[in-house]
Amino acid sequence: MSLVGALKGDMPQQVRSLYRQLLRQGNQFAAYNFREYAKRRTRDAFRENQSVQDPRRVQELVQNGLKELQVMKRQTVLGKFYQMDRLVVEGSVSGKASGGIVHRQG
Repeated sequence: MSLVGALKGDMPQQVRSLYRQLLRQGNQFAAYNFREYAKRRTRDAFRENQSVQDPRRVQELVQNGLKELQVMKRQTVLGKFYQMDRLVVEGSVSGKASGGIVHRQG
């Protein structure tokens, strides 16, 4: 098997691996909106470029994806320093509603 053939066969595996890494890293965002945006953006970018056949273009897209992965890693670390309350759409950790009615006496 030639070097070009070996690289050609390895590229789909690299692309799948990058896709999975981006989705996993997107799940690490503490904020719901960032988490959902990262996952949606990853899926959309891969769907948009799934028909690209040019090896140079594929390699360029993989390099861009790796840069995005590094940015996401930095952002998830920074986001953990600024924890915010969970949104209603996320539900509560215990499964119970955390809000309640305050009754005044008087």
